[in-house]
This record gives sequence, structure tokens and C-alpha cells, in this order.
Amino acid sequence: MSDAQRFLLAIDGNQQEAASIAEESARRIENKDLKLVELVQSLGEYLTDDDTTVRAKAIAYLTAVLTALSPKSLTRQQVTVIRQFLCDRIEDESGLKETAQGLAALQRMSRFSSEDAVQVATTLFTKAQDLQRHPQGTRFVVIMLLDALLSGQRSALKNIGGDFVLGITDLVSGEKDPRNLMIVFSMLRVVIVEWDIVKYTETLFDAVYCYFPITFRPPPGDPFGVTAQDLKSRLRDCIAASHYFAGHAFPALIDKLDSTSPGVKKDVLQTITACAANYGLTTISTHSTQLWDSLKFEVFNAQEEDLAAEALVAIRAIAVKLSSGLISTAPQSPLARFLRPIITECNERLREPQQKQARPAGQVLGSLATASPIAFDSTIKATVAPLLAIYRDTDGIGKQRALLEVLGQLFQSALTVYGFWGSIEAYPEVENALDGFKDGLFEIFCGALMGTSKEEVSFRIVALRGLLRLAKLRGFLAEHEIGMVVQHLDEIILEEDLDGKVDLREEAVQALLEISKIKSNLIMDITLPAFMAKLPDSDTECTINYVGTLEGLAKLGVEREIFEVLMRRLLNKLDIVLQNNSSPAYPKAILSTLNYILSLRTLGDDPNLQVYYDRLVSGLIRKAVLPLQGIGNTTALNDEDVLEVIGRLANLIVRSLDVSQQGSMVSEVFNIYSSREGEQLSPLARDTSPERRRTMILSSYLLAGIRREIPLPWSESPLIENLMDTALHESATPSRHAILRTISLLVNKWPSYGKSSPTDVFTRLVGAGSPSEDFVNSGLRILFWLNKALLLRSSPLSTDYTSFLLDYLRDAKHGRQTARAFSILLADDELLSKPNYATIRLLHKQRLFTYCLPKIAEGFQAANAVIKPNYLIALSSMLRHVSSAVIMPSLDTLLPLLLQSLNLEDPDVKAATIDTLSVTVTESPHAISLHVSSVTARLLSAANPNAGGNPPRVRQSALRCLRLLPGAVKNETLIPFKQQVVRNLTSALDDPKRHVRKEAVDCRARWLRMDEPDED
Repeated sequence: MSDAQRFLLAIDGNQQEAASIAEESARRIENKDLKLVELVQSLGEYLTDDDTTVRAKAIAYLTAVLTALSPKSLTRQQVTVIRQFLCDRIEDESGLKETAQGLAALQRMSRFSSEDAVQVATTLFTKAQDLQRHPQGTRFVVIMLLDALLSGQRSALKNIGGDFVLGITDLVSGEKDPRNLMIVFSMLRVVIVEWDIVKYTETLFDAVYCYFPITFRPPPGDPFGVTAQDLKSRLRDCIAASHYFAGHAFPALIDKLDSTSPGVKKDVLQTITACAANYGLTTISTHSTQLWDSLKFEVFNAQEEDLAAEALVAIRAIAVKLSSGLISTAPQSPLARFLRPIITECNERLREPQQKQARPAGQVLGSLATASPIAFDSTIKATVAPLLAIYRDTDGIGKQRALLEVLGQLFQSALTVYGFWGSIEAYPEVENALDGFKDGLFEIFCGALMGTSKEEVSFRIVALRGLLRLAKLRGFLAEHEIGMVVQHLDEIILEEDLDGKVDLREEAVQALLEISKIKSNLIMDITLPAFMAKLPDSDTECTINYVGTLEGLAKLGVEREIFEVLMRRLLNKLDIVLQNNSSPAYPKAILSTLNYILSLRTLGDDPNLQVYYDRLVSGLIRKAVLPLQGIGNTTALNDEDVLEVIGRLANLIVRSLDVSQQGSMVSEVFNIYSSREGEQLSPLARDTSPERRRTMILSSYLLAGIRREIPLPWSESPLIENLMDTALHESATPSRHAILRTISLLVNKWPSYGKSSPTDVFTRLVGAGSPSEDFVNSGLRILFWLNKALLLRSSPLSTDYTSFLLDYLRDAKHGRQTARAFSILLADDELLSKPNYATIRLLHKQRLFTYCLPKIAEGFQAANAVIKPNYLIALSSMLRHVSSAVIMPSLDTLLPLLLQSLNLEDPDVKAATIDTLSVTVTESPHAISLHVSSVTARLLSAANPNAGGNPPRVRQSALRCLRLLPGAVKNETLIPFKQQVVRNLTSALDDPKRHVRKEAVDCRARWLRMDEPDED
């Protein structure tokens, strides 16, 4: 049996086998064991078969063989013979797809000549004219063949001249498939750009413009990924490809602007922009007046802002093109002739600046001014003087504000053309035309900002924005003038009573921040001294609001140079404040300012990191810790809240240090804490005062920032035991929390610190007798923090701890406290985090939840009525910190427990439960539909303001969850409960809290509309 016969038998049932047969034939040809002519001759009877399918399969065999051949396998004569053979087969419509595939494979051959390409193209144009009669797949292969010929043999095809232009336009005429059109548009653009199309302009334009505008919408789940925007972009490239189209394109596009469809108008405007960018200067100049007359309507009478914006882009594109090659203002240049009537018309509209069309006139001027330095020069010289004259003759604030807005737009244009201070682009050769108006503009805007009634906030904001733009404009204002702007902004922030004028203050702070990026020296020389002078030396019997001043400094201090100066001044102020016995709130605010700035900075690469360490870590810690160890007098730095802020500040810096720096830090800083024996932290020594133990707040933040590879200077067993003993007896919450965090950090980051079983730990802590209830609760709390550390690094020992703690839920005395503490295990902690080098494994939350849920369900079923709530509280404590992706697979077990949880009085439990139910309603409504009766009844009870245990947040969450049910659960399931829900919502409609009442109204409306037909 011949290879051809084997291929024809296999092609329908096993395409992989058929491909193998073709590859085998190709290898035989390459090895000279089979002649290509013999292969073609073996197809003779199949090529003349009456069955069209057989003929197509025969060509498919030849195509598969050609595809498998290497590019250098065929001689020049073989290529010619096969090319002629396949071209003759194009007339056989039944095998057109396979024939085109064969020709596509053939054109890859290295000896496929330009004559072959011309012959293939000519044959396609003459024998495949009715291409649209064929299926999309066939058309796609033919179009791809043409595209390949264009890519590989373009010069030869160009020699065909007009015949190729006419042939390709006829061949693809009427194509509608988006996949094919993407290639068609690309090919036609090549022809339009590279062929001489003068005689065929109208033909080609009609071939592409017939598709404008594109209205294609891809079907849902379209696997081909062709979007309407893809087609629009390709078509736009075609229309804008040649200036010869201008006489046809612009009138047609202008006609399309009469469309009522915003989408069509947007396409038209974007196409005009593309044409203006690609057509020649002479062509655009010829049509510029016609285009302006049409585009201005879209600006001055815009119904939608985005269409007006597109029209402005098009107007600017025309001005950009007309600016080409200009180096000076020429009165008779195409640009000047284009701008003159536009500027005149806009100036006329601006005579009444409060009228509707004045604002768009300003936008037109601003857009034109950005086109080029020449366009900016012409626009400014013809516009600013009339605007200043109108402003000076106008008394009304409304008119003045409108004029300032227009001037502000021109300032923004100046920034676009001439750049900001520090811009690296070359300064334009044309001088800034605003220079001639600088004094008048500066005077007007400063007067508007500082000389206007303080009640005119919006007017002053416009003036402030204008001054900021002038200050940022490269080479415009002198240093002392920008300094005046800075002083004005300082005065607004520091001196004015801005109650109810938050927007103006925010604008002023933001303006100073922007100036700090270009003129940081002015901020350091003017603003920082002014702000620091407003900070009191003490908050004792002081009415000055230092918080607002510090907030301003926090926003201004982000720039590195400014921060260095600010840090020194704030630390000096801190020393004065501490000497004057200020309350802890003021030092805390100062340190919080520094902490806020550093939290926004990337400290790892900061060259001044060591300086920050010396001043903010080493220096502050000594001032905070040594007085608590009896060295020096105590100050406000020793307060718990202040220590917390110092800790956060130190942590940001310490964790940014490299390994060697951290090693030095450990030996230096922790030496402050060490006892004389060097065996433990000094605060953990016996009979240590509560004030001394308070320093553990600081040490916990320092320990958190240390890398895992840094060795610690303390013995493992004594330290961890002393920490647990101290935590067991500590009554002050902040200190105890810091010690527990320290335990968790040690066990997580240095595993050798946590090897004991939970039973051993608990027995050592509370003994085997009958310890007090507080002792047991404290011991359990220690176990939870130990387990948190183990859980995060997925230690096998964590399972033992979790099982031990779950068993304690059965305890009548301590079960409730244990249940609430389960949130410790899953809650995120700022110290036990990746930035602090904690070991955190993926899916640790999922593992814990999956382990605990069945045991909680089992324990709940076995428990008596007194103990049951413990299991539900433990569950809700975990649910608050678990994602829906973890919860959903366990809904069958979880839902009955959730419904039981809503019966508890604990508001935290209710809130967590309702949040989980809301997620369930959205993501798994079928599961909820099986419990609709219980869910609605319990949610209505939780939404009742007259019932106990329902704070506002619970009532609002319950109503929101109820509102989600219609639309998620099927109507036929909910309708039996509709009357009950609507009736019981009456009490919620009278809720004392407004936001809860609003939620009740929305919920009731949703249920009432549930069984009504859609309006559309």
C-alpha cells in the first residue's frame, strides 16, 4: 500500500498517524529514496476522483509532506513544478484550503523565487475571486498565504503594480470575519504605504472605509481574543496610512460626526487625530479650517466630557502637524493661519468668562498651546494680555475665578512645553512668551490667594493652583519669588483659622510637598523654621494645636534632604519638651511624625541609615530604658504609649540594617537590657519593678527586626522559662503583651527556643495542684502565643498544642477564655511578619482551620448546654481571620454551627458569623437555600434593635446579609418567607442609628421587588 493510500485511510480517524506518514514520506524525499514527482504521480487517481472529499485529502497529503520538508530540500525546478501544479488546483474549489496550505508551505522553501510569488498571487486573484463563498477557515488560509507572500516577496509583488492593488482589494472584498479582517487590514496598510496608489486611491479607500465604524462585539468566552478595539486600531491605521485619502476621508469622517452614537463619534475623533498625525503638512493645512469648523462644535457643545477631550486631542494634533519644521513665528505660515481665527473666536467667548462656552474656549487655547513652542508663543501673545485686561476690569469673584482657571490652563500648557525645574530635556529655543507677563501674573495670583476674603475658598484654591504651576515652571520665577509662594502657603497652613476649610489647607500642604521636590532648600530654609516655631515647648496649659503642625511636617518630610533637617529639629524639640515635663501625648505625636515619614521610605538603600540608627534607635532607647533601670530621671518617654511608638520607629530602622550591622546592634543595644550575670534580660530578673518590665515593649520591637541568622546573646532554656514566668505574673496588659510577643518571636525565628510539649510547659507554669483561675488563664495565653509561633512555621509540635487547647474548651471555668483566645492563632501581627523575617509558611491558616473544624463540631455535639457556646466562640474567633476560599469546602459542617452561633449574646461572635454567612450567600447560595428558614429568622433577630446583644454594627451586618439573599437564592425558595421578613423589618426601619435605618430600607425594598418582573 502506498504512502498516499495509507494517508487517505488514516486522515479521518487518526490525524496523528496521518502526520507521521507524511513525515516519513518527507524523510524519504530528503534521503533521495523517493522523488517528489513520483509522489505527485501517485496521487493521480485521487486528484481526478469524482468525490470532492477525496480530491481535497489528496492535496492535503501533498501539503503535509511539503510542511514536513526542510526549507532547503527542494531544487529550483521542483519548486517550480509543484508551484505550477498547485496553482492549477486552485480552480478546484473543493480543495482550495488544502491547496493554499500547500502553497504556504512551498513559499517557505529557500528556492521559492520572486517569479513564483508573482505567479501564485496572480493565480489567486484570477481563479479565487469568489473567496467569500468559502468557509471562514478556507478564507483564513488564503489570506494568510497572501500575507506570507507580502512578507517574503514584497519587492516582486510591487512590480505587479496596479494589478496587485486591484487583485487584493477584489479578493478580500466583503470579508466580515474579525480574525480574517485583522490580517486584511494589516495587508492593505502595507499596500497603501508602499505601493503607488495615486490611480487607485478611491478603490483602496472604499475597500477600507466600508468597515467604518467597527460595530463588532466579541461573543462571550470568545477563544480567539479579537476585540473591537483591535479591529478599530487596525482600521484606523489603514485610513491614516496615506495623505491621498484626505480628500475622501475628512468629508466622510465629518459626516459621521452627526451620529447620535457616542461610540461612533469617539471613533471618528480618534481617526481624525491619527490622520492629522500621519498625513503631510500641506494636506492638513488644506483641510485645517474645515476640520476646525467641525471639531469646535464637539468642544463647545459637548454632551459628554470624554468626547470633548477627544476633540481637543484632534485639534492639538492638527497644530502639532502644522508646527513641523517651524523655528520661529511666521505670520503667513500654515500654523499661523490655522491659529489666528481660533484664538480670535476663543478670546471673544472669554469676554464673558462665566458663560457656558468660556470654559471650553480656555480648554481649546490650553490644548493648542501644548502643540509646540511656536504654537505656545502665538497663543500666549494673543491671549494673555486680553485676559489680564478683562480681569482688572472685572469686580465679580465668579468672573475672576473663571479667568484664573483659563490662565491656570495656559500655565499647565507652559509646563508641558518648557518643563519643570530639574527637567533633563533641552530647553526650547523659543523663549517663554509668559516672561513678558510675569510681574502682572504673579501680582494677580498672589493677590487672589492672600488678598481675598478668607471665605472665598474655591477662588483661593484656583489661585493657589496657578501659583504652584508658576513656581514649578522651569526658569520662570526667581528663587525669591518661589520663596514668597512658600511663605504664603506657610501662612495659610499656620496662621489662618481653617475650620471648615480643610480643602484649602490640604491644597497648601500638597503644594509645599510638590515644591519640596524641586526646591527643597526653600522648604528647609523657610517652611521648616516656620513650622517648628509653631510647636510649643510643652503642652502643659497650652492651647496651641500642635497636631496639625506635625501632620504638615509629616507630609513634607518624605524627601531625604528635608527629612535629615527635620529629624534633627524634631529631636531637639523633643529634648526641650521632655525637660519641660510635658505629658506623654506630645512626645508621642513628635515620634509618630518621624515614624510616619520613615514608614514611607525605602530605608535599605538609604546612605544615612546609620545616622538614623544612632539618633533614633540607640539614642532614644538609652533615654527611654536607662531611667527605668534607675539611671537618670524618668520622663514622658517612659510611658507605655510612647515606648510603643519608639519601638515601631526602631523596628523600621533595625530591620533595614544588613547582617553585620544587626550583629553589632544586638551586642550594643541589648547590653542595655542585660543583667550583670549576662544570662537573661534585666527586666526578667526577680523582683523587677513594673516600670522596668515595661521596657519589654521596646525589646519586642527590636527583636522582631533582627534577622534569623543573627545569634542571640542569651541561653535558650533560662531565657524562655524566665519570659514565661514573667508573663504568667505580669498584670499590666501592654507589658504582658510585649513579653508574649517576645516568646512567640523567639520560638518562630530561632526554633531551638521552642521544643517543649504543651503538657510540660503548662505543668511547669501552673503546677499540678489547683492553681488560681488567673494563673490558668495566663498559662493558656502563653500556650496560644507559643502555638502561634509554631503554627506559622508549620512545626509538627503545633498539632499537639492545638489539640491541648481544644481540649480546654470543655473546661467549665476556663473554656470561655480559651475560646476567645483562638483568634490569637490566626490574627495577623505586625511583628510576626515577613518584613520582620518571621518564618511564615503558606496555607498555615488553612491547615489549622481544617484540623480544628471537625473537632469543634464533634465537641459541640457532645457538650452540654453550658459548654456548647465555647465551641461556637472558638469557631467565630477563627472565622474572622480566614478567607472564604478556606471556608467554602467545609460548608456542610460549618453551616449548622454558624446558625447556632447567632443564638449567642456575644456581639463579636455574631459579627464574625454574619460576615461568614454573607460570603456564603454570595459564593455558595445553594448551601444557604437548604437553611433559609433558620437563616432568615436568626438574621431578623440579630437586626432587631430591641433585642439584647445587637450593637449597631451587628444590626447593619444582619440587614446587609438579608439583602443579599434575593438575587442569590432562587425566588421560589425565598417567597414563602417574604411576608415574614418584610413584617419583621418594621423595627429595623425605626432603628436609632441612621446608617442602620438606611440598610433596613434597602433590604426591605430588595425583598419587596423580589417576585416582580424586570422593568426591561
